[in-house]
Amino acid sequence: MNGGVDHCAGYKEWVAVCDALGEGRQHVLLRKGGIHEGREGFSFRQERFLLFPTRFHAQAQIRGPGSLRAKAGEWEVGEEVPISIWCEALWARTLTDWEQVVALEPYHVWTEDLVRERFDCGELQQIHCALVRVFRLPEPVSLTYGKNYGGCRTWVELPLAPPRDLEPVTNDADFEVVRKAIEEIVKGAPGLPDRENGQKS
Repeated sequence: MNGGVDHCAGYKEWVAVCDALGEGRQHVLLRKGGIHEGREGFSFRQERFLLFPTRFHAQAQIRGPGSLRAKAGEWEVGEEVPISIWCEALWARTLTDWEQVVALEPYHVWTEDLVRERFDCGELQQIHCALVRVFRLPEPVSLTYGKNYGGCRTWVELPLAPPRDLEPVTNDADFEVVRKAIEEIVKGAPGLPDRENGQKS
């Protein structure tokens, strides 16, 4: 950890999804936003963040290994929360085309029913999507759970310094294949990087 900064952003996500990200089975984050996100709603306002695993929601909405692994119920005050994954969001945008959302299924572990529920929720049919590069911490750490980490919101501030000497979960060559496939699915979408001139569309 870098001793120059003593805090960083934490992104709350189901523990089974954190497992999938840490095992290279997931490469995108999809989010509708929690009821405590504030008046402006949810956004991927942080480009780099630690994953903060949560147990609050139904893990049965996850496909593949680990779908029923997590203990029921949210963390209790005083319990130790394991922190082991760092993410860097390469880009983020809002998807309004359901066909694009469905085509992303190979790159995440949520069930289609859950994603559809999130997509349809609220006044607008849409969902926020970010492509993330995932890294393992050199050594896992733990935080004591407190009420300040609770509530239906995505972002929390963690008393941990941004990590250094990170190891990517997916090697550069394999990740480039994944990136190109995902960007092909959402091609032409506002917010995606223009690979020819380095600007965003």
